Amino acid sequence: MSETKSWKDSRALRLAKKYLLIVLGAVIYALGFQFFCYPNRIISGGVMGIAMVINAISGLPVGVLTIVMNVPLFLIAWRHFGLDFLIGSLIGMLLTSVFVDLAAVTNYVATNDPMLGAVIGGVLKGAGMGIIFSVGATTGGMDIVIKLLRQRWNYLNFGTVMLVVDVAVIVLYAAILSAHNYESAMYSLIAMYVSTKVIDLLLYGLDNSCVCYIISENSEALIQEITSGRVHRGVTVLEGEGAYSHRKKHVILCVVKRNQIPELRRLVRSIDEQAFVIMTDAKNVFGNGFGNIAEVR
Repeated sequence: MSETKSWKDSRALRLAKKYLLIVLGAVIYALGFQFFCYPNRIISGGVMGIAMVINAISGLPVGVLTIVMNVPLFLIAWRHFGLDFLIGSLIGMLLTSVFVDLAAVTNYVATNDPMLGAVIGGVLKGAGMGIIFSVGATTGGMDIVIKLLRQRWNYLNFGTVMLVVDVAVIVLYAAILSAHNYESAMYSLIAMYVSTKVIDLLLYGLDNSCVCYIISENSEALIQEITSGRVHRGVTVLEGEGAYSHRKKHVILCVVKRNQIPELRRLVRSIDEQAFVIMTDAKNVFGNGFGNIAEVR
């Protein structure tokens, strides 16, 4: 009985934390949008961007338009996704829309400089969306559409499709309104880029890792130094063969933190200046010494 009660309490705490973060993300997003982006005619992509285009033509509130356009999307998605996702995304969409319109009532303008509006607004919007995405929810709109498309055509890349849609909305905005808005469209692209980088930072962190492949005649000495010496990282030894010489070689595979790259390079150079080294970024590394696979969002 006590175990059941404890499980219910922990689930309630997780849900409370999730929805509090959605509220926080919605508030931050609304502040960035209404105080920085909207006054400088820096538009969003997706459904919010379409709402801004309609608002510029008709004067209807952006938040209300966003809710109205999202209603059929949520009805279509009802049977395709889990209830937790749907409820979280519905709350995220409603709160961002409501807070955007509440912020509009203040008539506050943080800056009239479009570059500042694009950068700071992009940071705040990205932070808000990143917080909402981090708990498994969305702000509705094109996120749902793309998820539905990928169920039918799973080879579509989520980020690429989202970028195409956002750029199309910005082009539509510039084409429908006056010629002066071409500059707004360019500032909108800057804000979009900044938002994307902030979202990635919140979801994947700043401390990216690096995958290293090392081919050397002194592989044993390198393995010893990497595993128990200055770098102190695990390695995997792959069997390789030179295509020209047909000589068997060991390929050392290891993953290191970015701040360990200079030390690894010095180590390899001190042991074998003729070594062949390949280094490539790795955003998601889980396991001993790195991230916890149980915490993957």
